[in-house]
Amino acid sequence: MRTLLVADLHLSGDTPELNQGFYRYLEHTAAGADALYILGDLFDAWIGDDLLDVNTHPLSGIAQEVIKRLRTLSSDGTAVYLMHGNRDFLLGERFVAACQAMLLPDIEEVEIQGVPTVILHGDTLCTQDEAYMAFRQQSRDPEWQAQMLALPLEQRVALAQSLRMQSGEANANKAEAIMDVTQQEVIKVMAQYGVTTMIHGHTHRPKVHDLTVEEVPAKRYVLGDWDAQHGWDIVVERADHTAPRLRQFSLTELPDA
Repeated sequence: MRTLLVADLHLSGDTPELNQGFYRYLEHTAAGADALYILGDLFDAWIGDDLLDVNTHPLSGIAQEVIKRLRTLSSDGTAVYLMHGNRDFLLGERFVAACQAMLLPDIEEVEIQGVPTVILHGDTLCTQDEAYMAFRQQSRDPEWQAQMLALPLEQRVALAQSLRMQSGEANANKAEAIMDVTQQEVIKVMAQYGVTTMIHGHTHRPKVHDLTVEEVPAKRYVLGDWDAQHGWDIVVERADHTAPRLRQFSLTELPDA
């Protein structure tokens, strides 16, 4: 019995090797798992579920392939969970239902193979990045999202490209510490949920961190972002004293389980 967690795939029309590697991961590694959690940024940008109707947009075909494979995985008995990231927060009910998946809230406490865990994308932990936190608050507002989704698709495509460029330029001028999580926020969230295990992505800084939460040893697992050669996941197996394992793998030599 095993559960898999991934994040930050950033699938797009510009990442063919990565896309194919993820398709193979779903068919090869994820097959037979109890559950697969995708903790945000499945796509590099998502501008609305009506993108699925526009066959001329490169991401539409990619999304259809993802839907097909996630639906097969779900039909074969693997529970599929999705979470919004900072790039695909407009993923909606239509896409989620087509995948036969379940959309989770921004922060969720789950028991993964007997391990009480809090899972999240990770952007809410970066509280020192005040400019991003302000944008995040605006972009999660239902009224703002409704206004965005009411725009013509072409306008949303242009807006998404502009936002990505602005984000890249802004991040280039930010201190490294601002781009990472705030330790106090990590401890606060873990204490709030009463867990000693946290799993997230977003920062693209894969590592297992040891920390202390209310005088109890704890661990924070950070998933890495995928690229054309490698993927990252966390596997949790139901066995006595088996901790979550963070692993990197070649997209041409995928792990069996």
